Parts: sequence; structure tokens; C-alpha cells
Amino acid sequence: MEREASKKNRNYQEISEEEGSEEQDGFSEDSDVCSDDSLESGRNEKSMKRNGALHGNSTLNYQYTGHWKENHGHPLFGICVNHNLKPPHPTVFATVGYNRVTIYEAIADGIKLSQCYADPDTEENFYTCAWSFDADTGRPLLAAGGFRGIVRIFSPANMNCIKHFIGHGNAINELKFHPKDPNILLSVSKDHALRLWNVKTECNIVIFGGVEGHRDEVLSADFNVDGTKIISSGMDHSLKIWACDTEKIKSAINLSYQIHGNKRVFPTELCHFPEFSTRDIHRNYVDCCKWFGDFILSKSCENCIVCWKPDDRNKEPFNSESKVVVVHKINYKDCEIWFVRFAMDLQQKVLALGNQVGKTYVWDLSAPEPSMIRMGVLCHPKCTSAVRQTSLSRDGKILLCVCDDGTIWRWDKTD
Repeated sequence: MEREASKKNRNYQEISEEEGSEEQDGFSEDSDVCSDDSLESGRNEKSMKRNGALHGNSTLNYQYTGHWKENHGHPLFGICVNHNLKPPHPTVFATVGYNRVTIYEAIADGIKLSQCYADPDTEENFYTCAWSFDADTGRPLLAAGGFRGIVRIFSPANMNCIKHFIGHGNAINELKFHPKDPNILLSVSKDHALRLWNVKTECNIVIFGGVEGHRDEVLSADFNVDGTKIISSGMDHSLKIWACDTEKIKSAINLSYQIHGNKRVFPTELCHFPEFSTRDIHRNYVDCCKWFGDFILSKSCENCIVCWKPDDRNKEPFNSESKVVVVHKINYKDCEIWFVRFAMDLQQKVLALGNQVGKTYVWDLSAPEPSMIRMGVLCHPKCTSAVRQTSLSRDGKILLCVCDDGTIWRWDKTD
């Protein structure tokens, strides 16, 4: 059940633009997209339409643009588009894998390498990253974490790592910034806990875990749209909802701003009890969870994303046997390994997930009812390794994927 592929020869050199160049040889236009029933490359467009490929639905009509390989020879575990940059700013994204954090810009016909950070510790292996911005200057900030359990904050404008936070006792599996406060960062860890940080004042505000917390590695977490709740999931097969708007936590957040520059230790709030917990959704590691309005999307190693919500009829205080209402199940194939994560665009109209054989599934979430959700599959004859994570641009027009072989794949929506 190891996450990391077998170690290859290490290369400590940063990526050059030549090594990050696109590999376009040997591709036919007909191999850009394929349906689940039309897997062989080279089928003509008529055959693809007949088999329900992406051309029939403009929302899911993505075309291959190119792919690039980082030179470290290790898997890329995470990718994240900076949704804080609005037009006319270009689409900027970051990838993480091995001891590298790399920033790219999506240009008209491909991607352009902007910056690459190599951690001085070659034992580091970054698993996740998340974008925010400095509330005073408006400049982007990038957080990254991984194997060593250290949260690092990068300033692309300064071209260096400006802060780091130590607190977790083991690897960090996911990072998320608060949707309303750009200074508040959530980290989840192999140490069974979630931590809330103020990146401006460097305070560890809250630790979620303990008595009724996760009993194994926490793999994923997400804020709801107004930042009042957190959904978390992990290796204990459970999903938990934590309240972020209690008086104690709001007071702790306020205090974290007031204590800036004060030498005394910050009184970190401990939250032992989630407001909801369930193990009824999945029977294996739950490696990705996200809010979808008032609903939750979560996946395990079972070839299925489940859309569900807590049963509102259960008004009792925290109950370890809390009930759920499953709204819909989205099925796919060949994704039975863990630490494969899906993504949505900013408006949550498109959902994208890769699998272990190099295919990327896309779903149109703007359907009026769950039974009408349409699916398409993006595949390419040279994309054969596991797609670890996807990320979409603000408007959903650019889809980016990272793979176990260190490649980045770009798909663009066609009119």
C-alpha cells in the first residue's frame, strides 16, 4: 500500500525549459479523446460520436494540447491552479513531487516554466500544495507540504521560501486555504490530526483530533464555501465534519491576529469532537473529499465517487452512529489505488478524476438532476501511468493532470 513508487536515480538539478519542453511526436488528432467504449487510439470522429465520446457535449469537449516531463524521475503527487488570479492574468499553477515545488504559466500553445524550488533535504517528498495571497500586497502565496511534515510558504514574487511551520508529527497529505480569509491555512497529516494555521502571524490556531478524531492517517479535507465547516477523511474509512464557527474557534482566530510579534506561546485551541462522523460511505481508505454546495463528494479505492449529505433528521448531538443520505454514485473504472484525487472548477460545473492507467474522467455537474450527469474520458496513447491529481482553471477551460511518471498533461476545452 505504499504511496511512493520505487526510488529511481536522483537528479537534484532544477528543470530547464528545454527539459520541460513538450513531447508532441507520434500523436494523431483522433487520439485526443476517447470514450470508455472507444479506447483504441486512431478511431475516427464518426466512431467516437457513435460511442458517446466527448464531442456530443460541449461542456466536456476537451482536446489534447500537450504534455511535459519533469526531470527528477519521481511521481508528481499534486497540482493546483491559482484560482485567485482573475482575467486578464494568465492561468498559473504549481506541481509538487519529490523535493520539488514548481510553478508554471499556461500559455497559448502549452506551458511555461516560471520557478522551481528544490528542498535542501533530498529526503523530502512534497505531496500537496495550495494557493493564497498576501492580504496587504495582493501578491500570490503558495503553501506546500509532504513527507517531513513541514508546511512551507513560498512567495513567487520574492522567489523564495519565506516561512515554514513545524507542528505535525508526521507527513502532511493535504493543504487548503480558507475561502474567506487568505491567511488561514488547514493542514491534514499522517499523525491523525488536522491543524489550522495563521500564516501571517505564524500561529497554530486549532488542532482537530483526539478523543473522537481520526484513528489513522488523515488524507483529505476541504472547507465549505463560507468556511464555517470542514470535511475530513482518512485511512480509518471515516468522514468527519468539524465546525469552524464555534465561539471558541472564532475567538482563537481573532486572538491569532492580536498576538502577532508577541513572544509568548499561542494558546492553541483543541477540538476533540466533530459535529458529524460516519463510516457508512466507504469500506476503504477515503483519499479525497470536497464540499459540493451543501453536499459532499468523496472517493475511496472502489471506482466510485459518492455524493452524500448528513441525515438532517438526526438532530441529536454528536453520535458515532450518525446517519447519511446517499444522493448519487458516480462510477468509473481502473482506480483501485489510493491517493488519487479529483478536482472541480471554481463554479463546480466540471468534475475531473484520473485513474491508474492514465485516463482522465470528466463529468458535467451542471445537469438538472444526478441521473443526467454526463461523463467523458480523456486518453492518449502515451499517457499510461497513474494520474494522481487533476486541477481546472477558474472557468474550467483548461484541465491539467499530473502522473506517476513525472508528466504534466494539458487538455483544453474546445468551442
